Amino acid sequence: MTNPIRAGQEPPARRALVVRGGWEGHSPTAITDLFIPFLKDHGFTVETAQTLDVYADRELMAATDLVLQCWTMGEISGEQTRGLVEAVRAGTGLAGWHGGIVDSFRGDVDYQFLTGGQFLMHPPGFHDHRVHPLPARADHPVIAGLGDFEVHTEQYWLATDPDIEVLATTTFPPGEGRDRAVEMPAVWIRKQGAGRVFVSTIGHKADDFDVPEVRALTERGLLWASR
Repeated sequence: MTNPIRAGQEPPARRALVVRGGWEGHSPTAITDLFIPFLKDHGFTVETAQTLDVYADRELMAATDLVLQCWTMGEISGEQTRGLVEAVRAGTGLAGWHGGIVDSFRGDVDYQFLTGGQFLMHPPGFHDHRVHPLPARADHPVIAGLGDFEVHTEQYWLATDPDIEVLATTTFPPGEGRDRAVEMPAVWIRKQGAGRVFVSTIGHKADDFDVPEVRALTERGLLWASR
């Protein structure tokens, strides 16, 4: 039985595990470093890993409240996937952005089912586009108080699970074989068992997070996903 916290005692720190690697074009170390001080300021102890073997460490994963993953492409073993999925379903949170979470482990369907989406393509280069937090979800803590905002970065086209809870979208205009505009999820959440998953498609480069709304929703998403 856990002893109650006595008056004046600090509650035990939550534990975050930052898993980063894969394709270096998404600067996994530099960009995740932007959020480590934020996590520490919010009471997390933070450990970093440059290997997916941590996902197969059941004791470590059970003690982890939040996994922040930035690992683009690459391959994951069945044992590693099972470890991550089991941990999330038991209550460990999973969060990430852009290719570091939805262009990871392209051949692993179990991983894609966990996150609820898979990157398919983006138009060439960076371009200005608008992100639209959904008014119907305006009371959700990840997007509360945020209106439409502009970004200059990659715009992701994805295959997504119909069971995700979309918080914000972006619009692809007609063209490139499309005869109509297409509304695409840009930020979403989902629950898997006792765990929570947060995904944002924004974050190819560090200055994407200079946009106040991008920084805010990402930080809020980390906190929301955590156990």
